[in-house]
Amino acid sequence: MDLGIKGKRALVCASSKGLGRGCAAALAEAGVDLVLNARGADALEATADELRKAHAVEVTTVAADVATEDGRAALLAAAGDVDILVNNAGGPPPGLWSDWERDDFIAALDANMLAPIALMKALLPGMIDRGWGRVVNITSGSVKAPIPQLGLSNSARAGLTGYVAGTSRQVAQHGVTINNMLPGIHATDRAVSLDTGVATAQGIDIAAAKTQREATIPARRYGTAEEFGAMCAFLCSQHGGFIVGQNIVLDGGAINATI
Repeated sequence: MDLGIKGKRALVCASSKGLGRGCAAALAEAGVDLVLNARGADALEATADELRKAHAVEVTTVAADVATEDGRAALLAAAGDVDILVNNAGGPPPGLWSDWERDDFIAALDANMLAPIALMKALLPGMIDRGWGRVVNITSGSVKAPIPQLGLSNSARAGLTGYVAGTSRQVAQHGVTINNMLPGIHATDRAVSLDTGVATAQGIDIAAAKTQREATIPARRYGTAEEFGAMCAFLCSQHGGFIVGQNIVLDGGAINATI
């Protein structure tokens, strides 16, 4: 399928690895020029080189922390006018409700709610003026079915979801869509981190922890960054213009819900 976005320009946050990289790769395959961001410069440059060679698109890199004002300023200065924004950031650490203090919540809000909102506020006006734009926020399946040990993530991402619910319906008339993608477990560094925590807590090896988690997923496997990226690219395509303010779960059926 021709996604109809060749020559568009996309800013993809946290895109050197994992799901962000999967989204960047799928957009590059569709002919989209990229502005890639991550905190680690080495992995970022390696990803950029691979995508340039594989898809012959323009790739700009900005090593910065988008959770900070300085990081966002550097990223926006390099990005210029973009047609597509993919917001993404690593989740805060797991723990118990009794572990977290105010500073922990502020850090989670800065990374997983306030930073994507700031980028949307900065880039939506240009999209509206041009009469076309796509925003995809990578949140979490925990927005739909909260995960007890991920209370910081539950809270921050739910706040972003509420913001998008209202904002998306205000900008849709201008040809701009905003949607959220809610991943379950995918084969990324985040999954390794979570499986390592389970392995340590239960005194088992990481392979056993992964097998145990896979058994809770109807698809009986972890998702891949490639299939996640394909959905992101579709939402960003010319075919996604009537999809507004939706929360699309990609979890292999792990969340058991009728709607």
